[in-house]
Amino acid sequence: WRRTNPRFSAENAQRNEALVAVVREIATRHATTPARVALAWVLAQGPDLVPIPGTKRVRYLEDNVGALEVKLDGDDLRQLGGLAERVSGERYTPPMAAMVER
Repeated sequence: WRRTNPRFSAENAQRNEALVAVVREIATRHATTPARVALAWVLAQGPDLVPIPGTKRVRYLEDNVGALEVKLDGDDLRQLGGLAERVSGERYTPPMAAMVER
């Protein structure tokens, strides 16, 4: 899937890795995982949003619950909030976008 996703092309992947580094740095500061930081960010957006993480294993689901313990501060939220606008590459290939946009 990543071989065909525009965000994982050589050019875009390199740019997007810089965004991932921001998430990793925040995770390191909070002694947690990037996945938990991502889930904590969604939780911090308000009570009307609920993250629905996909997982194949119970241990990952249990680990995701740890996001409830991650307390992001205002600086963390500002840093994370600006990342989505900086993602390089389209979300879908043109054929996939045509299917999604029906």
